[in-house]
Amino acid sequence: MKSEDIKKLIPQRDPVLMVDELIEATGDKAVTRLTVRPGNYFIDEDKLLAETGLIEHIAQSASAFAGHKAIATGATTPPIGYIGEIKNFHCTRRPHIGDELQTTITIGSKIGGITIITGETRTNSETIASTQMKIFINPNP
Repeated sequence: MKSEDIKKLIPQRDPVLMVDELIEATGDKAVTRLTVRPGNYFIDEDKLLAETGLIEHIAQSASAFAGHKAIATGATTPPIGYIGEIKNFHCTRRPHIGDELQTTITIGSKIGGITIITGETRTNSETIASTQMKIFINPNP
């Protein structure tokens, strides 16, 4: 999946676009990439990506995965998702400008339009954030 195609998979746009590329999507797992750039909306005064930016990146990674699945089954637009709950968020360090983030999304249970996902974000070989989210996905935006 080329980075210019990410806008076909998720509804978010600049200045809050937080995924550069869907690297892999197989079964119930997907991997995304984001390079933290100086103009990123979530960079705070100490020049680090805010924790809210990590959460948004993980959520948009799940959105890219949902968009990929929807487009693969014939949808013409990506579904719209809403975060219902963030649980067990852990951040061991905030990313610096220039860091390349790789996030693995794993789909868990699906009940009544709500999908439980887990997300783990790494830079190089270091896990820097992880969480579980409940996401409501509206298949008919």
